Amino acid sequence: MVKIIIYTGLSLSFEEAREILDSYDDVEVIYERPIKRGDLGQALKKNPDIIGIIDGVFHQNSSVGHKEILNVINNGITVVGSSSMGALRASELDSLGMIGIGYVYKQYATGKVASDDDVAVMLDSESLEALSEPLINMDYVFTNAVNENIITQDEKDGLIKIAKSTFYPKRNYSQTLNESDLDDETKSQLINFIRTSVDIKKEDAKELIKYIKNMIQ
Repeated sequence: MVKIIIYTGLSLSFEEAREILDSYDDVEVIYERPIKRGDLGQALKKNPDIIGIIDGVFHQNSSVGHKEILNVINNGITVVGSSSMGALRASELDSLGMIGIGYVYKQYATGKVASDDDVAVMLDSESLEALSEPLINMDYVFTNAVNENIITQDEKDGLIKIAKSTFYPKRNYSQTLNESDLDDETKSQLINFIRTSVDIKKEDAKELIKYIKNMIQ
Protein backbone atom coordinates (compact mmCIF):
# COMPACT_ATOMS: atom_id res chain seq x y z
CA MET A 1 0.00 0.00 0.00
CA VAL A 2 1.36 3.42 -1.04
CA LYS A 3 0.23 6.21 1.28
CA ILE A 4 0.26 9.83 0.12
CA ILE A 5 -0.55 12.98 2.12
CA ILE A 6 -1.15 16.24 0.25
CA TYR A 7 -1.66 19.62 1.89
CA THR A 8 -3.88 21.78 -0.30
CA GLY A 9 -7.40 23.25 -0.36
CA LEU A 10 -6.61 26.85 -1.29
CA SER A 11 -4.60 26.77 -4.53
CA LEU A 12 -6.46 23.61 -5.53
CA SER A 13 -9.61 22.27 -3.87
CA PHE A 14 -9.79 18.71 -2.58
CA GLU A 15 -12.39 17.91 -5.24
CA GLU A 16 -10.21 19.19 -8.09
CA ALA A 17 -7.21 17.31 -6.69
CA ARG A 18 -9.18 14.05 -6.45
CA GLU A 19 -10.15 14.39 -10.11
CA ILE A 20 -6.45 13.93 -10.87
CA LEU A 21 -5.46 11.52 -8.10
CA ASP A 22 -7.78 9.63 -5.79
CA SER A 23 -7.39 6.55 -3.60
CA TYR A 24 -7.63 3.19 -5.32
CA ASP A 25 -6.38 -0.35 -4.79
CA ASP A 26 -2.96 -0.25 -3.12
CA VAL A 27 -2.92 3.59 -3.06
CA GLU A 28 -4.31 5.75 -0.25
CA VAL A 29 -4.39 9.51 -0.80
CA ILE A 30 -5.14 11.77 2.17
CA TYR A 31 -5.91 15.42 1.42
CA GLU A 32 -5.28 17.81 4.29
CA ARG A 33 -5.89 21.52 4.85
CA PRO A 34 -2.99 23.99 4.39
CA ILE A 35 0.01 22.87 6.42
CA LYS A 36 1.09 24.57 9.63
CA ARG A 37 3.83 24.05 12.21
CA GLY A 38 3.52 20.63 13.84
CA ASP A 39 1.43 18.94 11.14
CA LEU A 40 4.32 16.87 9.83
CA GLY A 41 4.86 15.33 13.22
CA GLN A 42 1.31 14.02 13.07
CA ALA A 43 1.79 12.96 9.45
CA LEU A 44 4.76 10.77 10.38
CA LYS A 45 2.46 8.71 12.63
CA LYS A 46 0.50 7.72 9.49
CA ASN A 47 3.65 6.31 7.84
CA PRO A 48 3.31 8.04 4.45
CA ASP A 49 5.52 7.28 1.49
CA ILE A 50 5.03 10.66 -0.22
CA ILE A 51 4.06 14.09 1.11
CA GLY A 52 2.97 16.89 -1.20
CA ILE A 53 2.99 20.43 0.15
CA ILE A 54 0.99 22.93 -1.86
CA ASP A 55 -0.65 25.34 0.57
CA GLY A 56 0.41 26.40 4.03
CA VAL A 57 -0.35 29.08 6.57
CA PHE A 58 1.89 32.14 6.75
CA HIS A 59 0.42 34.44 9.36
CA GLN A 60 -2.64 32.73 10.87
CA ASN A 61 -0.42 30.14 12.63
CA SER A 62 3.28 29.35 12.69
CA SER A 63 4.35 28.12 9.25
CA VAL A 64 5.90 24.71 8.67
CA GLY A 65 9.56 24.71 9.63
CA HIS A 66 12.58 23.66 7.62
CA LYS A 67 13.69 21.19 10.29
CA GLU A 68 10.26 19.52 10.22
CA ILE A 69 10.54 18.92 6.49
CA LEU A 70 14.13 17.71 6.73
CA ASN A 71 13.12 15.30 9.48
CA VAL A 72 10.50 13.82 7.16
CA ILE A 73 13.00 13.54 4.31
CA ASN A 74 15.52 11.90 6.64
CA ASN A 75 12.86 9.32 7.46
CA GLY A 76 12.92 8.22 3.81
CA ILE A 77 9.74 10.02 2.76
CA THR A 78 9.60 11.83 -0.59
CA VAL A 79 8.52 15.47 -0.14
CA VAL A 80 7.29 17.49 -3.12
CA GLY A 81 6.35 21.18 -3.09
CA SER A 82 4.66 23.64 -5.43
CA SER A 83 2.42 26.69 -5.78
CA SER A 84 2.62 28.45 -2.43
CA MET A 85 4.25 27.37 0.83
CA GLY A 86 5.37 24.21 -0.96
CA ALA A 87 7.18 26.19 -3.64
CA LEU A 88 8.80 28.48 -1.08
CA ARG A 89 10.09 25.65 1.10
CA ALA A 90 11.20 23.59 -1.92
CA SER A 91 13.32 26.49 -3.18
CA GLU A 92 15.02 26.61 0.22
CA LEU A 93 15.44 22.85 0.62
CA ASP A 94 15.85 21.49 -2.92
CA SER A 95 19.59 20.94 -2.36
CA LEU A 96 18.69 18.84 0.69
CA GLY A 97 16.23 16.54 -1.00
CA MET A 98 12.89 18.34 -1.33
CA ILE A 99 11.49 18.31 -4.87
CA GLY A 100 10.17 21.57 -6.33
CA ILE A 101 7.57 21.67 -9.08
CA GLY A 102 6.23 24.43 -11.31
CA TYR A 103 6.49 28.10 -12.20
CA VAL A 104 6.27 29.53 -8.68
CA TYR A 105 8.98 27.20 -7.41
CA LYS A 106 11.27 28.26 -10.28
CA GLN A 107 10.63 31.93 -9.51
CA TYR A 108 11.84 31.40 -5.94
CA ALA A 109 14.65 29.02 -6.87
CA THR A 110 16.13 31.49 -9.37
CA GLY A 111 15.83 34.42 -6.97
CA LYS A 112 13.34 36.33 -9.11
CA VAL A 113 10.99 36.20 -6.12
CA ALA A 114 12.21 36.22 -2.54
CA SER A 115 9.38 37.22 -0.20
CA ASP A 116 6.62 34.97 1.12
CA ASP A 117 4.37 38.00 0.59
CA ASP A 118 4.31 37.14 -3.13
CA VAL A 119 2.22 34.00 -2.53
CA ALA A 120 0.35 35.06 0.61
CA VAL A 121 -3.43 35.49 0.45
CA MET A 122 -6.25 36.16 2.87
CA LEU A 123 -8.50 33.12 3.08
CA ASP A 124 -11.82 32.11 4.55
CA SER A 125 -10.83 29.74 7.34
CA GLU A 126 -13.91 27.58 6.84
CA SER A 127 -14.27 27.30 3.05
CA LEU A 128 -10.57 27.97 2.26
CA GLU A 129 -11.74 30.43 -0.40
CA ALA A 130 -9.12 33.02 -1.32
CA LEU A 131 -10.29 36.52 -0.38
CA SER A 132 -7.38 38.35 -2.00
CA GLU A 133 -5.11 37.89 -5.01
CA PRO A 134 -1.54 36.61 -4.64
CA LEU A 135 1.09 38.93 -6.03
CA ILE A 136 2.77 36.08 -7.93
CA ASN A 137 -0.44 35.53 -9.93
CA MET A 138 -0.76 39.23 -10.69
CA ASP A 139 2.83 39.49 -11.85
CA TYR A 140 2.38 36.43 -14.07
CA VAL A 141 -0.78 37.84 -15.67
CA PHE A 142 0.64 41.35 -16.12
CA THR A 143 3.82 39.93 -17.69
CA ASN A 144 1.70 38.02 -20.19
CA ALA A 145 -0.31 41.19 -20.83
CA VAL A 146 2.93 42.97 -21.74
CA ASN A 147 3.81 40.12 -24.11
CA GLU A 148 0.38 40.50 -25.73
CA ASN A 149 0.91 44.29 -26.12
CA ILE A 150 -2.07 45.07 -23.88
CA ILE A 151 0.07 47.12 -21.50
CA THR A 152 3.63 48.42 -21.66
CA GLN A 153 6.45 47.31 -19.37
CA ASP A 154 6.31 50.69 -17.61
CA GLU A 155 2.57 50.27 -17.06
CA LYS A 156 3.16 46.77 -15.67
CA ASP A 157 5.84 48.11 -13.31
CA GLY A 158 3.36 50.72 -12.08
CA LEU A 159 0.67 48.11 -11.44
CA ILE A 160 3.07 45.86 -9.53
CA LYS A 161 4.27 48.83 -7.46
CA ILE A 162 0.66 49.48 -6.41
CA ALA A 163 0.04 45.81 -5.66
CA LYS A 164 3.24 45.45 -3.63
CA SER A 165 2.41 48.51 -1.54
CA THR A 166 -0.99 47.05 -0.66
CA PHE A 167 -1.24 44.85 2.44
CA TYR A 168 -1.77 41.31 1.14
CA PRO A 169 -5.29 40.74 2.60
CA LYS A 170 -6.55 43.72 0.59
CA ARG A 171 -4.64 42.99 -2.62
CA ASN A 172 -6.80 42.38 -5.71
CA TYR A 173 -7.05 43.32 -9.36
CA SER A 174 -9.93 45.77 -8.93
CA GLN A 175 -8.17 47.81 -6.27
CA THR A 176 -4.89 47.79 -8.23
CA LEU A 177 -6.47 48.93 -11.48
CA ASN A 178 -8.55 51.60 -9.74
CA GLU A 179 -5.41 53.12 -8.24
CA SER A 180 -3.53 53.03 -11.54
CA ASP A 181 -3.36 55.78 -14.15
CA LEU A 182 -4.25 53.45 -17.04
CA ASP A 183 -6.73 54.92 -19.51
CA ASP A 184 -10.22 53.41 -19.64
CA GLU A 185 -9.66 51.53 -22.90
CA THR A 186 -6.48 49.88 -21.61
CA LYS A 187 -8.20 48.99 -18.34
CA SER A 188 -11.06 47.38 -20.23
CA GLN A 189 -8.70 45.32 -22.39
CA LEU A 190 -6.68 44.29 -19.35
CA ILE A 191 -9.78 43.28 -17.39
CA ASN A 192 -10.89 41.03 -20.25
CA PHE A 193 -7.41 39.53 -20.39
CA ILE A 194 -7.39 38.90 -16.64
CA ARG A 195 -10.73 37.08 -16.87
CA THR A 196 -9.35 34.59 -19.39
CA SER A 197 -5.94 34.12 -17.75
CA VAL A 198 -4.93 30.98 -15.88
CA ASP A 199 -4.35 30.88 -12.13
CA ILE A 200 -0.67 29.95 -12.09
CA LYS A 201 -0.74 28.72 -8.48
CA LYS A 202 -3.58 26.36 -9.37
CA GLU A 203 -1.75 25.15 -12.48
CA ASP A 204 1.35 24.43 -10.40
CA ALA A 205 -0.77 22.52 -7.88
CA LYS A 206 -2.21 20.37 -10.65
CA GLU A 207 1.32 19.75 -11.92
CA LEU A 208 2.37 18.52 -8.46
CA ILE A 209 -0.58 16.11 -8.26
CA LYS A 210 0.25 14.78 -11.73
CA TYR A 211 3.92 14.43 -10.77
CA ILE A 212 3.02 12.32 -7.75
CA LYS A 213 0.60 10.27 -9.86
CA ASN A 214 3.41 9.51 -12.30
CA MET A 215 5.68 8.54 -9.41
CA ILE A 216 3.40 5.69 -8.35
CA GLN A 217 2.44 4.38 -11.77
